[in-house]
Amino acid sequence: LKIKICEAVNLKPTAWSLRHAVGPRPQTFLLDPYIALNVDDSRIGQTSTKQKTNSPAWNDEFVTDVCNGRKIEMAVFHDAPIGYDDFVANCTIQFEDLLQNGSRHFEDW
Repeated sequence: LKIKICEAVNLKPTAWSLRHAVGPRPQTFLLDPYIALNVDDSRIGQTSTKQKTNSPAWNDEFVTDVCNGRKIEMAVFHDAPIGYDDFVANCTIQFEDLLQNGSRHFEDW
């Protein structure tokens, strides 16, 4: 399996990050996002963290062997400076959907 994580567009700051934002305009809070990538329950990789952006571009590729896999899970997190990283969004793609599509490429979120 070869997966290329290209970009995310218009990520929304989380309630936690807005509560802890510094400055007069928290609605302009920028994330430090990264994506954690799992096949079934096994972590296969993580993108680099992009600093201060709500529309990051990664173009990171991951290659792994998969036997009897069921799903790909991607979760976006804000790399918090203190404590746990903040969950932003996630997406699950079933391998069955990829195979039925018949395409070598899948673009969705």
